[in-house]
Amino acid sequence: MNKSTNKQGWIITFAALGINLIMGVLYSWGVIKKALVNDWGWTNTEATLPFTVSAAVFAVTMIFAGRAQDKYGPRVVTILAGFILGAGLIASGFAKSQMMMVLTFGVIGSMGIGLGYSAATPCAMKWFESSKKGMIAGIVVAGVGLSPVYITPITANLLSNYGISNTFIILGVFATVVTVMLALFLKNPKEAVALKIVSNQPVSASKNNDFSWNQVLETPQFYLLWIMYLLAATAGLMLIAHLPSIAVIQANWKTAGFMLVVILSLFNAGGRLGAGVLSDKVGRTRAMMIVFMVQAVNMFLFMFYTSIPTLVIGSAVAGLAYGAVFSLFPTTTAEFFGMKNLGVNYGLIFTGWGVAGVIGPILGGMVADQTGAYSNGYIVAGVFLVIATLLVGVLKAPKVKVAEEKERELSVIN
Repeated sequence: MNKSTNKQGWIITFAALGINLIMGVLYSWGVIKKALVNDWGWTNTEATLPFTVSAAVFAVTMIFAGRAQDKYGPRVVTILAGFILGAGLIASGFAKSQMMMVLTFGVIGSMGIGLGYSAATPCAMKWFESSKKGMIAGIVVAGVGLSPVYITPITANLLSNYGISNTFIILGVFATVVTVMLALFLKNPKEAVALKIVSNQPVSASKNNDFSWNQVLETPQFYLLWIMYLLAATAGLMLIAHLPSIAVIQANWKTAGFMLVVILSLFNAGGRLGAGVLSDKVGRTRAMMIVFMVQAVNMFLFMFYTSIPTLVIGSAVAGLAYGAVFSLFPTTTAEFFGMKNLGVNYGLIFTGWGVAGVIGPILGGMVADQTGAYSNGYIVAGVFLVIATLLVGVLKAPKVKVAEEKERELSVIN
C-alpha cells in the first residue's frame, strides 16, 4: 500500500470512528430508562421495550443497509442514516406514550443507527490488508463503545435541566449534523486500489473466498456464528439497559449510577480495540474462547458485587468482553466469507445480536420486576456464555473451494 492510499485509509477510518461515536446513542438508554421510570412512572419492563425494539430493528436494518453499502457506497448510506436517526430522535421528543416511543426511538431512530453502523466498519476495513483488519475494525467499532462516555453524562445533564422531551430533540439535531458532515469523508477504494491491497496479503488471505449472501446461508459456519453472537452479547445488553438500576439495588448507589454506564463504555471501547489486535496475533477463534470464558465467570460473580468498587470492576470486565465481540465477529466474517460482500454477510450474522437485544434487556427487566434483584438474569447470561465457549471448539473456517463450487453451480443453472 502506497503512502497516499495509506493516508486515505486512515482518514476514512477516523471518520468512520466519529460516525460510530454518534451511532452509539443507543447505549444512553439506561439513563433515559431511569428517567422514564422516575418521572413518567413507567415500570422497568415498559421502559425497556423501546430499547429492546431498537436493538431488533438495528440488527434487521443491518442486512439491507449492508447490501446498500456494498452496492451504492458508504457515503450515500451514511448521509441517509444521519437524517433518519435525527428524525427518530426528534420525533421521540414529541412521544408521550410507550408505543409512540417504540415507534420513534425503537423503529425510526434505530433504522438510522443500522444504516450508519453498517457503512462505517466495512468501508474502513476495505482500505487495509488482512493483517491489519482486526485492528482497523477495533478502532472503528470502538466509537460505539466510547459514545456513552460523553453521551451518557450529557444526556443525564440534559434530562435534569430540560426534561425527557427536549433532551431527545437536542440529541436528534446534534446526531444529524455531525453524521452528515463525517459521511462526506467516506468512500470505498477503487478496484485498482483494492487489488493492490489484496496483492500485499499472504497467498492464503488473498484467495477467492468471496461468498454471496445466499452462499453464506448454506454454510454451517453462518449458523454457528449467529448463535454464538446471540449467546455472547446477551450479558452486555442486559447490563447496559439496567446498570443504573443495578447500582441502586445492589450497592444503594442512587446519585451516580450512570457512572457505571460510562465505565462499562470506556472498557467496551478498549475491548473492541484490544480484541481486534489480539485476534490479529493469536487468531479469531482463540480470542473468542478467552473472551467468552472471562465474561462467563464475571456473570456468575455479578450477584456478589454489592459495593461500589466491586460493581466498578465487574462493569469494567463486562465492558471489555462485550466490546470484544464487535471486533471478533466482523473480522471472522471477513476471514470466513471474504471482503466483497462483507456488508450484507456481516449484517446477516449481526441479527444474532439483535435477538440478544430482545432477550437481554427483557430478561433483566422481568427478573427485576418479579424478584427485586437481577441474580437469575446473571445466571442465565453466564450459562449462555459457557455454551458459546463450547461452540467455539467446533467452529472451523469454510473451505475456499466451497464458494468457487457454488459459483460454478449457479453459472451452470443460469
